[in-house]
Amino acid sequence: MISVAKIQRRNAWRYYVRGVAFGDGRRPRGQALKDAQEMAGLPPGVWRGRGLAALGLTAGQRVTERQMELVFGEGRHPDADRMERELLDDGADPETARLATVLGQPIEEIEQRKQKPLIGLDFVFRPQASLVVLWALGDARTRWVIERAHRRAVGKTLRWLEDEVVEVRWASGRQRAKPPGLVVATFRHFDNRDGFPLLHEHCLILNRAQRPDGSWYALDTVRLYKNIVAADSLYTLEMTTEVCERLGLATVPREVTPGLRPVMEIAGVDQELIDWSSTRRRRIEDVLEGITDEYVKKHGRLPGVRARRGLAWWAAQETRPDKKTPRPLDQLLAWWRVSALRKFGPRMVDGLLQRCQAAGAAIRARVGPWVDTALAAADVAAVVFTVRGVFSRRHVLAEARRHLLETLRGRAYVRGIDSHIADRALERYGRQLTVPQKGRRTPAPDQLFYTADFVWPVRWWIAGTDGKPPRESSRYERARVASLALQNAIRASLTAPPAVRDEAPTATASAAPPTGNYDQAAPRGVDHPGRDAVLTAAQRAAAIQAHQEAAMPQEYLEGRTTDPATWVTSPQNLARIAAITRASEARGRTVEEHAGQTRQVEQGKQTPAADAGDQQQRHSTARPDEGRGAGPHR
Repeated sequence: MISVAKIQRRNAWRYYVRGVAFGDGRRPRGQALKDAQEMAGLPPGVWRGRGLAALGLTAGQRVTERQMELVFGEGRHPDADRMERELLDDGADPETARLATVLGQPIEEIEQRKQKPLIGLDFVFRPQASLVVLWALGDARTRWVIERAHRRAVGKTLRWLEDEVVEVRWASGRQRAKPPGLVVATFRHFDNRDGFPLLHEHCLILNRAQRPDGSWYALDTVRLYKNIVAADSLYTLEMTTEVCERLGLATVPREVTPGLRPVMEIAGVDQELIDWSSTRRRRIEDVLEGITDEYVKKHGRLPGVRARRGLAWWAAQETRPDKKTPRPLDQLLAWWRVSALRKFGPRMVDGLLQRCQAAGAAIRARVGPWVDTALAAADVAAVVFTVRGVFSRRHVLAEARRHLLETLRGRAYVRGIDSHIADRALERYGRQLTVPQKGRRTPAPDQLFYTADFVWPVRWWIAGTDGKPPRESSRYERARVASLALQNAIRASLTAPPAVRDEAPTATASAAPPTGNYDQAAPRGVDHPGRDAVLTAAQRAAAIQAHQEAAMPQEYLEGRTTDPATWVTSPQNLARIAAITRASEARGRTVEEHAGQTRQVEQGKQTPAADAGDQQQRHSTARPDEGRGAGPHR
């Protein structure tokens, strides 16, 4: 998972070299950063990115305090001191020598315009909670595998941003170009502010990059923000896949919030261990529940997506503890192990990896290492359309990576298949909405917007649990229904006779998609390795369906998601709804009896004339529901 923060203040570099570079601790004043990190047993920060060559730096080189001050505090070359001395020796005046070391527009000029400069972005990479638990309580080899996978996944994500996303802009954004690469300072942490395990990495991306002519300009940070979800899904997919392949593990979906997308966690990691390591998350959730109630009381409605993000940020700030004293990793590992042993006992802690491998072996025995690109494209298109309505390629690409993670359950995948699935979903199901205007610049492929000609899934109600009232289905739940309906239509078309398969019906969620151009052997999209070419369409469809069902969560196979009606009409839900209905009717009778008694008292005080006039008025006034049909639940 990736979170992003802005680096805007000129003195923000002090926070990073005194706190972030010191393991979120408080470095003693006057102590050099290198000495403080070595005494605390913390790993030093290192430089990353392809843009380092233009600055005379190499990937993996140690980040110094002076370099942080120059680059992220003054927007200058990391070796500006030497360059400035050489220019002064050659006879240049001090101001000219200083400006020669500035990367792009000086920060002072931006501040003189009463604008707040954006110096950089802090991308924080962290794996799922189950991987953090396995890393903290596992043996040395397990930790090495997870740390190596984390480092490689961060590197691949940064390279993808450099190759596909990053651009420099000038002339008020009218001119753009792709730079050679990024300049990134990275700092790895091992714990959160409570001292519990949280493997994560701060990647400080400098908001400057080179144009083709060698000059330095600001990045198009809007593009970076828009592609965070796609980068997040790539990091999670890469890291989870490598760990599962090297350790023989698999993933299972864990529902964090009812109705929203589940998190793919490592199978075999107990929920109690995840809760033990997520102390900060529990406190944030408790505070978030309280401020959400206040929001509802004030506005009379639940917060939207943007409001939820703001409330979550506020809850995180409210529960943020003070800086801690950092400790070496070996001390942290010993303390984590003692804490887990005291809480859960040696049986749960010592046998963690073996339980995960046993659960992974069971899943790998029934989930094969192959992906059907036609069904994947249908799933991706249906989910993105139902959740967003209007989308671009980055949304489809992020969903394609999630599909691989959910379907393969940690098995290895062929490189490039995520882009292939995204392109196929747009080509087969997407309808382009962006129309190029004559005389204007042609939009880039990532600036095109699409929709799909699917039937919009209807909303339904899901029976509540623990006495709670029914809730409306979420967009993600309706997206899963639309996806599975479309996949079933594809399977039905594959098993049909050849004469029928050559027809091309319309592509809707309730009808089969076009099958005349169905290409099961598309590049990098295969049923399974070494498939037999003599298999009939029915045999291949049966094998694909078995694989898809093996990868699906159990609740999807029970009919709860494939048929929306079963969400309400199952015996368990009917019982809950009946109990809620009885309680509601009882309250209604109580209110009605109280109102009847009140009317009797008032009627005794009224005159006959007034009573007759009131009676006539009640008979002549239409009720609010008069003339309407019965509701869906009457």
